[in-house]
Amino acid sequence: MKFTSYSLILSFFVALSGCATIVGESTQTLPIMSSPDGASIVITDEKGAEIFKGTTPTTVTLEKSDGSYWGGKSFNLVLSKDGYDTVEIPVKTSANGWYIGGNILFGGLIGWFIVDPLNGNMYTLSAKEINTTLSKSASANATKFNENISIVMLDEVPEELRSKLVKVSK
Repeated sequence: MKFTSYSLILSFFVALSGCATIVGESTQTLPIMSSPDGASIVITDEKGAEIFKGTTPTTVTLEKSDGSYWGGKSFNLVLSKDGYDTVEIPVKTSANGWYIGGNILFGGLIGWFIVDPLNGNMYTLSAKEINTTLSKSASANATKFNENISIVMLDEVPEELRSKLVKVSK
């Protein structure tokens, strides 16, 4: 009977010893905006699984942990719109202040190495919101004569492609 009482008390303190577990949440809401509005957005996770598809502006709720020990998630957001360059934005998780500071004051080693790493509440996403401006693509400003020839201003040609330009007349 005495052993059971001690086990119950110990379990209670272990459950309360992770500060990020007590204060944090397992998900985080991420507002996503673009200029111009109406960009397609696809979000994939660290395994390449598509977890969201929609258009801007929107708000998504993302899991911060994959449920494994030290299992912080990461995401790749791809925004695209006809006539604009596609933008890829990585979003990663990192330890939040409650995990770092709170366990110094309250949780100790049990919070740092057992409780918080197991539940994912210790993480925060690297972006609080996404607000990006899409650039007009060079091909959107091009005059097309056929599918193989386009006329663009030289300053609209990406730097890495300029060495491949071929002069066609004097």
